[in-house]
Amino acid sequence: MGKTVTEKILEAHLVEGKMAKGQEIGIRIDQTLTQDATGTMAYLEFEAIGIPRVQTELSVCYVDHNLVQSDFRNADDHRFLQSIARKYGLYFSPPGNGISHQIHLERFGLPGKTLLGSDSHTPTGGGLGMLAIGAGGLDVAMAMAGKPFYLVMPKVYGIKLIGKLQPWVSARDILLEVLRRLSVKGGVGYIMEYFGPGVKELTVTDRASITNFGAELGATTSVFPSDENTRQFLQSQGRADNWVELIADSDAVYDEVIEIDMSSLEPLIACPSSPDNVVKVSEVAGKPVAQVLVGSCSNSSLRDLMVVAKTLETREISRDVSFEINPGSRQVLENMTAQGDMLTLVKAGARVHQAGCLGCIGMGQAPSTGTISLRTFPRNFPGRSGTKDDQVYLCSPEVAVASAITGKITDPRDLGSYPSFSLPKNYLLGDQRIEAPLAEGVAGEIVRGPNITPFPKFDAIPDTWSGKILLKVGDNITTDHIMPAGAKILPLRSNIPAISEFVFDSVDHDFTVRAKASDAGMVVGGENYGQGSSREHAALAPRFLGVRVKLVKSFARIHKANLINFGILPLTFENPADSDSIEQGDDVLIPGLRKALETGLEIIAVRIGDREISAKLDISARHREILLAGSLLNWAK
Repeated sequence: MGKTVTEKILEAHLVEGKMAKGQEIGIRIDQTLTQDATGTMAYLEFEAIGIPRVQTELSVCYVDHNLVQSDFRNADDHRFLQSIARKYGLYFSPPGNGISHQIHLERFGLPGKTLLGSDSHTPTGGGLGMLAIGAGGLDVAMAMAGKPFYLVMPKVYGIKLIGKLQPWVSARDILLEVLRRLSVKGGVGYIMEYFGPGVKELTVTDRASITNFGAELGATTSVFPSDENTRQFLQSQGRADNWVELIADSDAVYDEVIEIDMSSLEPLIACPSSPDNVVKVSEVAGKPVAQVLVGSCSNSSLRDLMVVAKTLETREISRDVSFEINPGSRQVLENMTAQGDMLTLVKAGARVHQAGCLGCIGMGQAPSTGTISLRTFPRNFPGRSGTKDDQVYLCSPEVAVASAITGKITDPRDLGSYPSFSLPKNYLLGDQRIEAPLAEGVAGEIVRGPNITPFPKFDAIPDTWSGKILLKVGDNITTDHIMPAGAKILPLRSNIPAISEFVFDSVDHDFTVRAKASDAGMVVGGENYGQGSSREHAALAPRFLGVRVKLVKSFARIHKANLINFGILPLTFENPADSDSIEQGDDVLIPGLRKALETGLEIIAVRIGDREISAKLDISARHREILLAGSLLNWAK
C-alpha cells in the first residue's frame, strides 16, 4: 500500500514507537521557531534544562507579537530574547522584521523537514511540504534540547482538490469551505493532507494560507506535497538547492476524504464569533463596515497585498472605513515598495503598520463600539480584537478590499474584472536584519529585565487529591477565554505571578480571587475545551493558582498536552450527561490518584459532593510519568 506525504515524513523522523493509529510516537524535530509572546517562557524553560546550546538543525527566535512598547516590559523581553539567541545558537529576527510564519516560509522552511513551533499557526510551513506542528513552549524547549516530540499517531484526512479558482476567489475560500463542512473540531486527531489535480493551481503562498488557517480545524497540522510549484518558490527565494520532491504515492490511502471543486467556490466569509460560522459573502452583503484589516500570518504575503494594491489603483477607500495593512515581513515591504505598490496603498487611504501580528492578538487595532470589522485573520473569538461584544468577520483579501472601497460587506465580483499581476521571479530577500547564530562560547551574559521572573517550581501529584470546583464553563472554551491576550496582558508573559491575575478574567472576573482562597481547584468544561492558541500560559497560570484537575467533555490537542506538561490532570466525562449535575463550588475528592496513575488505570472515580462519577484518563504511559513527577520539566530532570 502506498504512503501519503504525512506518512513519509513521519516515517523518516520516527525515533520511538510504531506508526499505528492512536498510539504515541516520538519524532525527531529538525527545526524550531518561537515568537516572543510564548518564546520568553520557552527559553526560561530551556535554560532550566541546563544544556549549553540548541541541538536542532536550525532554531529561530522571532519577535512579532508584543510590538507595542508602552513601557519597559516588551522592550526588556526583546533584549532578553536577543541575548538568549546569541548565547544558545539560534537565529534572531528582531521586532518589525515580520511574522514568524511568513519569514520562516520565505527564508528557512525546507520540504520534508519537521518544524515545531510555540505558536498554533506553525502549520503554515505545511504549504512548503514540511510537517510543521504547533506546540506549547515547554515541548519546543525539549525539542531544542534534542529530545523527541511526542504525539498520538494521527489519522490522515485527505482533501482532494479539483478544478481551478475563479476570479475574485482565493485560497482563503478553500479553507473557509473546509471549516464550513467540518467545523472547528473537525480536524481533531487528524493531519489534513491536500492532494489531487487542483493542487498544481496553487502557489506556495496560496498553500501556506490554507495550512495556516487549517489550525482552526483543531488538526495536528496540514500539509501539501512538494512539487514544481514548490521548486519555483524556493528558486525565487534564492534557495533552489533546498528543493526536494515529496508527493504521495498514487495508491496512498487516506482515513477520510472530502473533495472540493475549486471551480464551484464563491467568496466566503466567517461571521462572528467563530471561524466555522461560514456563509457566502452574498448572504451578508450590504452590512456597513467601519474597519478592514489585511494581514496577519494567514494573508500577509506579497501576493495578498499585491491583489489589494492592484484593486486600488483606480479606486480609493471609503471615508467611513479605517483600512489597515499589516505586512507579513520585511521582504514583503521591500518588494511592495520596489514595485510601486506601497505608494498605491498610501494614496488610496490605507494605514500601513509595521510587519507583525498586531490586531490579530489584540495588540492594538481594536474596532469601535458596535461596528463591524472585516479581517483576513485566522480567528474571531469573542473579544479577541480588544473590543467587548465585537463583530469580527473573517474573509479573503479580495473581500476585504472590495468592502473597504464600498464601506459595506461586498462580494468582490461586483467590482468587475479581476486585476492582473505576477509575482517576482527573484524576490528582494529582506533578511538583512536576521542575526545568524554566533559560534559556541562567543556570546555574553543573558540580559534580564525586572519583569522576567524565574520559572515556578511544581510539586509531584499527591496520593489523594481534594479541592473545589472553581469554575464551570460550556463548549468551545478557547485559550483566549482562559488566558487573554491583548496589549494589557501580553507583556506579562515572562512574569507568571503577575499574569496569573488575569486567568479566566473575561469569563469570571472573580476566578483568581476564588482560586487563591482555595487550597486546590478543578475546572469543569464542555466540548473542545482549550481550542485556539498554543499559549501554554493557559495551563501554566492556572497551575500556579492551584488548579490541578480539569474535567471536560473533550480537549483540544495542544491544550491537553500543555496541561500534562504542567501537571494538571486532563479528565473527560465517561458519561457526558454527568456534567449536568455538577455545580460550581462543589467539593471534589479523587482518592488513590497516585496509585491510579502508577497502575495505568483508565477510569478514575471522582467524588463530587455526595455522589461519584467516572472519568476517563486517556493518556500515554509517558504522560502518566510526567503527571506523577508534577511537570514535564521535573520528569526531564
